[in-house]
Amino acid sequence: MTTTAGPATDARPAPRRGARSVLVLVTLVVACLAVGAVGGLSTQGAVDGWYADAQKVPWNPPNWVFGPAWTVLYVLMAVAAWRVWRVGGLAHARPALLLWVAQLSLNAAWTPIFFSGSLVWVALVVIVALEAVLVATAVAFWRHDRLASWLLGPYMTWVAFATTLNVGIGVLN
Repeated sequence: MTTTAGPATDARPAPRRGARSVLVLVTLVVACLAVGAVGGLSTQGAVDGWYADAQKVPWNPPNWVFGPAWTVLYVLMAVAAWRVWRVGGLAHARPALLLWVAQLSLNAAWTPIFFSGSLVWVALVVIVALEAVLVATAVAFWRHDRLASWLLGPYMTWVAFATTLNVGIGVLN
């Protein structure tokens, strides 16, 4: 009995390797850490100012936790995007990677709005939008590389946690 194979269902190119792949990974890590660095700069005045004096929820972690946590999360975000690019290439994975850029942009916007602007309720709108785009990104990544989607899990958990902190500070102050 012979069978004929139907058309290929997966037209993805072979995973990218070599110097270009390493360059893309490094670029993504640097981009994510740059967002974190800008966010860190925008928090400096607030951490010693209004945020230091604000009432916080009991589960608010000490300030020193945020830097290391975000560093790990930014690296995981970069590796996730790199894996999607590496497996599918820009042409194949463009919608998923555009979602990734959108979530990173919302991430970058939240910190100065919350800390520098003291606009707690506006920041809440931004972080809820970030959560929605982040879920869409994880779903899109799943279609390309399941590990990439899983790598966004700690980030999604932290953003949900940060949302509770945002709401708590808004309600208590």
